[in-house]
Amino acid sequence: MDDSFFVIGGQQKQAFSHKNEEYTRFGTATIAEYTIGGAARLVVSHVTPSEWCAEGGSVVFKSGSLHGGHLYACTQTEVLVYALPDFQLVRTLSLPCFNDVHHVLPSSNGTLLVVSTGLDMILRIDRDDQIVECWDSLGRKPWSKWSQDEDYRRWLTTKPHDSHPNFVFEHGQDVWVSRFEQKDAICLTDPSKRIDIGIERPHDGHVEGDLAYFTTVDGHVVIANLVSCKVERVIDLHACDPDNTHTGWARGLKLLPSGQVLVAFSTLRVTKFRENVRWVKQRVGLLEHASVSPTHVGLYDLNSEKLVSRRTLDDPQIDVVFSVL
Repeated sequence: MDDSFFVIGGQQKQAFSHKNEEYTRFGTATIAEYTIGGAARLVVSHVTPSEWCAEGGSVVFKSGSLHGGHLYACTQTEVLVYALPDFQLVRTLSLPCFNDVHHVLPSSNGTLLVVSTGLDMILRIDRDDQIVECWDSLGRKPWSKWSQDEDYRRWLTTKPHDSHPNFVFEHGQDVWVSRFEQKDAICLTDPSKRIDIGIERPHDGHVEGDLAYFTTVDGHVVIANLVSCKVERVIDLHACDPDNTHTGWARGLKLLPSGQVLVAFSTLRVTKFRENVRWVKQRVGLLEHASVSPTHVGLYDLNSEKLVSRRTLDDPQIDVVFSVL
């Protein structure tokens, strides 16, 4: 099995204050190719054009997707499509309603599903860059809270978010999204379907058949059945490595054919929305400025519930990671 993987995230600005929030702290969106064993190379380094972002705002890749020989990535205010293996940029899309975009997914009907987290909305966009369908992640009438005449790319942040949707996915004809604040996943096309994740706030996921694998930010993998809408299993990744008290902000994951899973962790950062990291003190008693693990990817065996290996993302340096593909 090829042990290489892509990591999507970003690098901090050269000059920054530790008090900087995530929406001002990062200066370059990056994609790197790593192997568990050690080899690494930077394959994409991107800066958002100034007319498509707020002054002083972060530039960072959020969660992406691989499909049909292309890698789909998103910054706070853009969607970018790269052709593999050479990472040729073949499509760029930026719309005024893009704010804190968290995920992009090419759908089964050829459209793009884009999560504009800053507006608590999920958008379906056609090949002509037109919005053909949209959902509010709280079930409200779309655009009932936000104006369609505003350019939200120029807003530094719209936090705090009511829902903070992040990972969008399909199952059959249905479109689903996970919701950070509600600790669940909901079906946008059939509101009767909902999965109560509940352990902690979910951030990213992976779908394999009828099963959805979610990460929670405190380091759990939650496996849910999309037919029964029930959680079938919960794995505590910290318990997989009992001799290590590392912690981090768990983000992307990728299920491998072997039954193993890659999980990406960003090092914990300062945030004024402190309720989002209360789990740190509850779990390991860490103080805000205590030493924590660097940004890394862990390889876990879900059958034995053991950590197999860990790869620190330091060469090239990735300061924050969202997806591992």
